[in-house]
Order: sequence, then C-alpha cells, then structure tokens
Amino acid sequence: MEQKLFVYNSLTRKKEEFIPLDAPHVGMYVCGPTVYSDVHLGNCRTFISFDLIFRYLLHLGYKVRYVRNITDAGHLEGDADEGEDKVSKKARLSALEPMEIVQRYTVDFHDVMKIFNALPPSIEPTATGHIIEQIELVKVILEKGYAYEVDGSIYFDVEKYNQTQDYGILNGRKLEDMLNNTRALGGQHEKHGKLDFALWIKAKPEHLMKWPSPWGVGFPGWHLECSAMSNKYLGHQFDIHGGGMDLMATHHTNEIAQNVASCGNTPARYWLHTNMLTVNGQKMSKSLGNSFLPHELFEGTHALLKRGYSPMVVRFFFLQASYRSTVDFSNEALDAAEKFYKRLAEAAKKLSALQQNPLVAVDDEAENEIASACEDCYNGMNDNFNSPKTLEALNNLSKWANSFADATRNSGAVSAATFERMKKTYNDFFYDVLGLKQEDNEGGDTAGLLGLIVNLRNQAKANKDYATSDKIREGLKQIGFQLNDNKQGNTDWIRI
Repeated sequence: MEQKLFVYNSLTRKKEEFIPLDAPHVGMYVCGPTVYSDVHLGNCRTFISFDLIFRYLLHLGYKVRYVRNITDAGHLEGDADEGEDKVSKKARLSALEPMEIVQRYTVDFHDVMKIFNALPPSIEPTATGHIIEQIELVKVILEKGYAYEVDGSIYFDVEKYNQTQDYGILNGRKLEDMLNNTRALGGQHEKHGKLDFALWIKAKPEHLMKWPSPWGVGFPGWHLECSAMSNKYLGHQFDIHGGGMDLMATHHTNEIAQNVASCGNTPARYWLHTNMLTVNGQKMSKSLGNSFLPHELFEGTHALLKRGYSPMVVRFFFLQASYRSTVDFSNEALDAAEKFYKRLAEAAKKLSALQQNPLVAVDDEAENEIASACEDCYNGMNDNFNSPKTLEALNNLSKWANSFADATRNSGAVSAATFERMKKTYNDFFYDVLGLKQEDNEGGDTAGLLGLIVNLRNQAKANKDYATSDKIREGLKQIGFQLNDNKQGNTDWIRI
C-alpha cells in the first residue's frame, strides 16, 4: 500500500505532502539541549516527539540522517546578547572546568533519552567542536553585506536584510510590528538596530569559553551554531528542521536569516514545532513550583504527584497528544495513560504468542474491521504524525487480539494473510514506530532507571546537597533498593 505522508509546515502554516518515498535521503535537524542543567520534561517531550517522527520515517523506508546538536557554548543567560554564558556560569559556581559541566549534563541527557527508549541521532555535533565552521559562516555573511563589526563583535543587520527578504516569514509578523514591540537596546548601544543579533561576541577577560577569530578573541552567538552545523552535515537546504515552539520567534527566525543571507536558501523545506507542557492547566515553570524533572516523575517525589510513573507510561502519555498540541500533566491523566499503556502492552504480549486456529469460513466483518484498523495505524501517522489516531487504531486491534487469545472469537474465521497482517502491524507500531516496550520490573529497564537515579543522587552529594542525596537514598530504600558506596567512589545497588 503506497503511503502519502502529510506534515504541518510552520513556515507556510499549511499541511503539505512530504517528499516522495523514493527520494534519496531525508535530512532532519533538531535543536538539541543546552547542557548546563538537568534535562526537564519540556525537553523530553520535544525529543520524544522527534524520535517518533524519526522512527516513522525509517519505518516507511526513508533513509534518514538525523542531526541533533549539543549547545555547549554561546547560550547567554540574558536577552539581547548580554549576560553570562550559561555553561560558564555553572562551571564558575561549581568550581569546575566548563567541559566538565558539558560532559556531566550530556551524559545525563543521554541517560534520560535511553530510559525513554529514544533512538540516538545519526550525528550529534557540538557547538564547541565547530568553531571553525562558525567563523567561516560569519565571514560569508560579512562579505554579503548583511553583518557589521563593532569592537570585535559581529552583528547581523536585520533591517538591511528585511529590505530584500522577509525577516518574519516563520512567525508571520511584520518587521515594523516586531520593532514596535521590542524594548530599547539597554546596554547594547553598539548595535545598529533593536532586532540585530550577535553572530560573534567579543569575550570579556573573565569569560571562560573563548576562541581566537579574525575579529579578536570571542565566542559564537547561539543562533549561528545551528546554521553552521546543519550546513555542514545536511547542506544548504534539507528537509526537516525541528524544535520547541518557543524557538520559532527568535532562534529559528534568525537561523533562516543567516542561511538566506549566506547562501540564498531557507535552510529547511519543512519546519516542525512541538508545543509546551502545562500542569493542571498552568504553564510549567520553576517559579510556579510545578516543573518536573524526569527522576521526580519516576520516583513520585514531587509535591504535586501522588506517586511515581514508569518511563514507558510517561512516553505513552506524551504520545496520547499530537506533538503540536499542549500536554497537560495531572495525576488523573497519568493514571489514565498507565491503564491505556498496560492494556496495549498486554495485548502485544498475547499477540506475539498467538497462533491462528485452523481456518473455517471467513467472517467478512472481522476481515474488514481488522484491515481497516491496520490501515488506520498508517492513516494516523500519515496525518502529520497524529499518534493519538494511531493509538486509537492500535486499541481497536488490541480488542481483536484479546478476543482471539481469550477464544471469545475464532481466529480461524479470518484469512491467514489478515491474521499475519494484524500481528505485524501491531508489533511494528507498538515497538518500532511508537517506541514503546514491555516494562519488566526484573529486567533491564529497572537497571537503567536505577543507574540514572544513582547518578543524580551522587551529583547532589558532590554538590553538597546532602538533603537531596539522603532523600533519594531513603526513597529507594522504601521501595526495596539499598545503595552501597564503595571505597573507589562508586555506588552499587541491591534489592532488599
């Protein structure tokens, strides 16, 4: 059956047919984490969404090069290209080298993604590993006349760019409106215009992460990094560019401007954006005290949670909403997701062990309903990766799997081809496309989850946050796991 995939393109604000399946390659770039703090659930939702997209493209037979960067330099804590680099600040406060911070939080990010069963990207470049490419890109933009130098810093001239291009093409806003709604330059008097942004920033003497350039010692602007890395690994124009919806207005808008200014192309044909998380109807944020870290959700240690939820339940919870929809956390919603996930997981177990009965007269109604549910698994994903529709189709298939396994319906009343199609479709979508797996309390999931929690506890201990360290140790003990610190500085766990 030929599959036609339609995706919602943020650039055109329309649903469009995706490139044909016989295209030689699909390039996908997703803005990755800034590695200066623990990965939060908003990050997890975004990367699980793009893991779903990656998996489905592979399932359809596309050859996909998935690039997801690591932002380890140039991400400043303030607006308007001011403030301290977030990685440098964390390093200074922790009395560590910046790359120790980068390594620690990169490893943590990978651990969390592994626990959520996300596939690794094809390439995972770092900003610090591509300084040369970024400097060369700045040179090109300067030569094309879309940037200017002020005392060792290089700024992109937005108003000049907008004379021939549409700077607000991604968010649909006019430059005049953006200028009117942008605050005064503050301390950034060296910029020519309020919307101008830094390509290269002159480093202050105390700045930790800095490199030599033709304009003096400095560091790259945050927006520049993604343009340089996507250009290197995917070319001047590729297929999908993704990230959170919060990146549209500034980061992705500036990426487009950089690429068009340097090579004349909008970097990606399709722009996909995930929506935000809320908690009981409120925006998730640290200031409101309703922001969850993954381990808090797994352990149930957050004040707003009545208990913990397993990684696959959380993944399933995300998949119950379209990636473009807001996801609202509540204990009731997580409870419902857990029941739904377990029902589908149990059906997957039954179906894998199910053998068809000897054929009898074919039941046309059963044939048609099973075939329709199989097609709907694809129809859902082909409709802008609509995982809720696909889950609904899987649920319909699970009812047939259960009735055949429980002998309330005779599996011999459908053709062998339909029976095998049901098994293959269910298996392909549950495991390969949706990225779900069976959770066995005695299996590898527990080991991986305990490894993450132990790592977080040891970090708290190293940061002299003994209250958190002790809370994690006692919490694990209450649910049957004893931590043992050895003389080599390692921590083992045993069941008690």
